[in-house]
Amino acid sequence: MSMRLIVTGGTIDKQYNELTGQLGFDEGFAHEMLDQARFTSPINIEWVLMKDSLDMTEDDRLEIAEACERSPDEQIVITHGTDTMINTAQVLAKTPGLSKKTIVLVGAMVPFSFGVKSDASFNLGAAIAFVQTLPPGVYIAMNGRYFTSDNVHKDRTLGVFSEIEKSKPGVKKSAKL
Repeated sequence: MSMRLIVTGGTIDKQYNELTGQLGFDEGFAHEMLDQARFTSPINIEWVLMKDSLDMTEDDRLEIAEACERSPDEQIVITHGTDTMINTAQVLAKTPGLSKKTIVLVGAMVPFSFGVKSDASFNLGAAIAFVQTLPPGVYIAMNGRYFTSDNVHKDRTLGVFSEIEKSKPGVKKSAKL
């Protein structure tokens, strides 16, 4: 069974422009990351967007959903910026035509182009493993873990993703000292 990798941009695909001193996009690093990992399973790569996720609109999210719906593959990994990947995951989770597909969004806190300091390759590898083993649904893969689209948040102070803490009925959270 083949899977699809949909590239949408985000930090994972940013590269440093030595002339302008800015981070931006070119063609992305999907092929390079897969080659480096010696990935040999069938995978279809599709470029939908190359945007910083902070610049994504609702129309962009719908375009990603449409790409997932059009895909004959039932296992889909989407590279995405970490700032709004939860928003996109929630749009995908509400898209009726995707209920039989397993979709995993993945990003990086440090661009792949930064080399060994980047978490991009590790996160992509984890996402590919998760998409092959999880049941249909929409997930986010970061930091070696997966999260459902309705129970995840980005902890900007620690730079990691984690589950949303849910209070038990009748139990009050105590303040940390």
